[in-house]
Amino acid sequence: MNNYLLSAGALFVGTSAAFAHITLETQEAAVGSTYKAILRVPHGCEGKATTAVRVQVPEGVISVKPMPKPGWTLQTKKGKYEKSYQLYGEAVTSGVKEIDWSGGSLPDEFYDEFVFRGTLAADLPAGEKLYFPVVQECEGAAERWIEIPAAGQDEDALENPAPGLKLLPKK
Repeated sequence: MNNYLLSAGALFVGTSAAFAHITLETQEAAVGSTYKAILRVPHGCEGKATTAVRVQVPEGVISVKPMPKPGWTLQTKKGKYEKSYQLYGEAVTSGVKEIDWSGGSLPDEFYDEFVFRGTLAADLPAGEKLYFPVVQECEGAAERWIEIPAAGQDEDALENPAPGLKLLPKK
């Protein structure tokens, strides 16, 4: 019985560390579809409250609209896409490239979510992953969840992994 409890406890400790970073609630979506990204922020930085969350929107995620969050200031940075995309029969050449929620306070002992939606371009490569680098700012500290695995590298080996989205074939 004691061995069972020790094993279960070790498993819990081992898996909780894997979830100690910012992740996407839905981690796969079909290319050519609308995607609702829910960034889960499970803690602050070294015990300090989160005061800002900035996410970089990867190429191929177009027509992005972030959800306002009460108590937080919402800003977007727009720019040109690397190429033109088709959306509802129209050419789309620019849009939101970064989203910034700031001015709020999410204490370390609480959890929250930051939401935006966008369209995954139809020509994105199914079977691959898109990464959304996130910088989490806290009172006098920051966590940079920006590491993207190199080809063949295990993303679980990264210390500060960017949230990833597996691209599924178009429906």
